Amino acid sequence: MDSDLPLIVPDACAGMRIDQVLAQLMPDQSRNRLQSWVRDGRVLVDDRQVPPKFRVRGSEALIIDVPPPPEAVADAPEAIDLDIVFEDAALMVINKPAGLVVHPGSGNWQGTLLNALLYHCPALSRVPRAGIVHRLDKDTSGLLVVAKTLAAQTDLVRQLQARSVHREYMALAHGQLSIGGTVDAPIGRHASQRTRMAVVGSGREAVTHYSIERRFEECTLVRCKLETGRTHQIRVHMAHIGHPLVGDPVYGKRRCRSEALQAFPRQALHALQLGLIHPVSGEAMSWSAPLPEDMLALIAAAAQGAP
Repeated sequence: MDSDLPLIVPDACAGMRIDQVLAQLMPDQSRNRLQSWVRDGRVLVDDRQVPPKFRVRGSEALIIDVPPPPEAVADAPEAIDLDIVFEDAALMVINKPAGLVVHPGSGNWQGTLLNALLYHCPALSRVPRAGIVHRLDKDTSGLLVVAKTLAAQTDLVRQLQARSVHREYMALAHGQLSIGGTVDAPIGRHASQRTRMAVVGSGREAVTHYSIERRFEECTLVRCKLETGRTHQIRVHMAHIGHPLVGDPVYGKRRCRSEALQAFPRQALHALQLGLIHPVSGEAMSWSAPLPEDMLALIAAAAQGAP
């Protein structure tokens, strides 16, 4: 729909509120959206702004400045702070906070890592996906790498495909695990709940290695090493072996005696270490990001046992 759309109020609408008139003239738009346009001054009635409860007489001329759909501005640069662990001409390593979405998508068209990267480095607009080569879930914190050139992106993608990128995570899992091990179980879309992933025979190969860091009364601190990088891999695999992550709202939130464990608002998962071969120098490089404060507090609470 074009901006500055001219419309004439039908005489039959005399006495109706402006939002009701707009709903009749623009039935493809929601009432809330139309009301917000009026409040934001995007609707002019005979060249003047009016309040949402304004009632028309009929025959007025409407000028409507229709904003672009949110997906149209999904790649707009935004001044969002970034915790940059490393940066040179070829790549950046970011310590992503929990709550930051990596790619724009439904319900999150703005305020993403991609928007922040385009503000920090405008040249990334010439690199597909602003140089992002792998992602972390919104509520997973920790390290990810961003390529600053197309050549670097191609090289890093090949390293990921060759499984030579080293990625280790720290997670707090429900229950007490006795020993470490490996989960080798294919992951694909859940058969009926399409927003979830699951272990399915027709899925893609997925391998997670895990070791025990510390045991608590209700949970276990585990270190997970990814051999593959499937969507939600650690979350799905740990739930598959009966130890879903603390705070995970999708794959197994459980009742806990500890109030801190029960109330933790996200999956307790942090991308702790990242290692790769620099795409230009060929040097082996690695970085680490300390556990964020919320997970440190959670571990401290777990160590105290049930209240």
